[in-house]
Amino acid sequence: MPSMDVNGNAVEVDEEGYLADINDWNKEIGSALAVTEEIELTDAHWEVIDFLREYYDEYQIAPAVRVLTKAIGKKLGKDKGNSKYLYELFPYGPAKQACKVGGLPKPTGCI
Repeated sequence: MPSMDVNGNAVEVDEEGYLADINDWNKEIGSALAVTEEIELTDAHWEVIDFLREYYDEYQIAPAVRVLTKAIGKKLGKDKGNSKYLYELFPYGPAKQACKVGGLPKPTGCI
């Protein structure tokens, strides 16, 4: 299995770059994963990532973008619960990229 180096520690990832073990994740690893996605993390990014991790803890599934958008709108407000806002943060797919950076599995339904 491939791995990536995070401050001298090898972290296993799958062939698409998602963490092999979600329990390995921490914010330092999240920041390293963001670099591989060419994303410079801001507080807005972390807000979405933290939301996704809480969602995953509760439901044991990473939501597809439509479900993510709706759930974020309910919790964080309509200004953040829309595709335009989420795609500005994660241009290659809000659910897919945010889950990867957040150390979660690839959402179901993502190609």
